[in-house]
Amino acid sequence: MIKYTKIETIFERDTEGTKKLIEGKFRNETVEYLKDNRWIGTEKIDGTNIGIVWDGHNISYQGRTERAQIPAHLMDKLTELFGGTTNEELFEQKFGEMPVILFGEGYGAKIQKVGDQYRSDVSFILFDVYLPKQDLWMKRDAVEDIAKTFGVDAVPIVYEGDLAGAVAFVKSKPKSTIGTADMEGIVCKLAIDVLDRRGNRLIVKIKVCDFL
Repeated sequence: MIKYTKIETIFERDTEGTKKLIEGKFRNETVEYLKDNRWIGTEKIDGTNIGIVWDGHNISYQGRTERAQIPAHLMDKLTELFGGTTNEELFEQKFGEMPVILFGEGYGAKIQKVGDQYRSDVSFILFDVYLPKQDLWMKRDAVEDIAKTFGVDAVPIVYEGDLAGAVAFVKSKPKSTIGTADMEGIVCKLAIDVLDRRGNRLIVKIKVCDFL
């Protein structure tokens, strides 16, 4: 099982008892070095992490961990969106025998506390696509194209700019672009993929609740 990239909080937390973020004290020195560059922020959807796995021949589904159980009503929706002969043909047409994982969020009714505020039913929203054999993450335009192929949404871009602006945006407590929910936060990546010295992707999350 290939898990999704661990997304770190942008700042370190106080260890003296408050547990609050120490604004300006970055967790990753490479993120700090590149903080004034152009970052792309997508809405962080409060749901459950789902992977749609194409092994080159068959489709399967995974949760955040091997032990994670996908709720039955969400599993039914995933099967509707990605299962069956037609979708197998779409995967073959798009990727051939090349393995791929579509990473997204299962969200909506009965998923997390705010699920019903997103939508009255349940669905899947795509945020990343990974090619295991190439160890390659696809670019945003390709992610949007794949989402369109399977008739699902891609997480919306809600911010572009430096990280100081991203923090300010989250502090404004924006509303979600979906339904009536408040926005949980944003996930920021550089405009082009960059790895830190440990070989990790540079992705940070900035959550509204951390600044209340």
